[in-house]
Amino acid sequence: MNQPAPNLSQLKVVRDHNRAFEEYLYVYPVISRRSRGLSLGVNLNPDKRCNFDCIYCEVDRRTPPRTTVLDVPRMREELRDLVRRVRRGELAGLGRFAEAADLTRDIKDIAFSGDGEPTMIPNFCECVQAVVEVKLAEGLAHTKIVLITDAAGLDKADVRRGLELMDQHQGEIWGKLDAGTEAYYRLVNRSPVQFARILKNLLETARVRPIVIQSLFLRVHGEVMPEAELLAYCQRLQELVQQGAQIKEVHAYTVARPTPEPFATALTAGELEAIAQTIRARTGLVVHTFP
Repeated sequence: MNQPAPNLSQLKVVRDHNRAFEEYLYVYPVISRRSRGLSLGVNLNPDKRCNFDCIYCEVDRRTPPRTTVLDVPRMREELRDLVRRVRRGELAGLGRFAEAADLTRDIKDIAFSGDGEPTMIPNFCECVQAVVEVKLAEGLAHTKIVLITDAAGLDKADVRRGLELMDQHQGEIWGKLDAGTEAYYRLVNRSPVQFARILKNLLETARVRPIVIQSLFLRVHGEVMPEAELLAYCQRLQELVQQGAQIKEVHAYTVARPTPEPFATALTAGELEAIAQTIRARTGLVVHTFP
């Protein structure tokens, strides 16, 4: 059965995932619904490059990036500095974190999640190593390292090496699956990557270690996901499991921040829970909802 997450959805800070934080170029703190508290984001895509163009993506690509270069040594030092500031309790004194001050001292995870797709960079494994070094040096042995990914690059050799390193240090992969058919995938994710490749990458990755499936459900032009599409989505999950995928849980969530397309809007908590109930009934998987 679904285990309800702490009710963070009403907090303003949850809806502010601004990746421009003070003097840092690559790291930023957020209070995350799905992490259930403080997550330290690591933005590997300051150039805002992505192989998806999701209708619900909140990344502002109209504003020029502050840098287009990923400086790994600087990223490592920024992360170390932010971890130490968290431990000193400094976040609680910052305006936007005041309403969630009690959540700002416990780092739930360090997440590769930024202004694009993390697996697009050529040196993903090097970045994982940098985060591992900070994690161990700062005594965060039990803190998870999360990769939030659209799954398009999970088949790259360097990425696979990075995932193997993550496996040794409380790594967790959150792989995107927003559709059940190629047509709906094209509608919502607007990617040149074939839907079949996404499914194949999810399968091959989840055969090696348990993963989380992250699925955003929304209204498109006022309409919720059609029933036939939802059933096709459930069928894709069933097929993955039947072929050997280890799916730890499904994160079913909806729009929380402004979208680039006005026709992409949020579901109600009730609509999202109804979708989750269908997924549970059809697949037998654990589904957590984040309205």
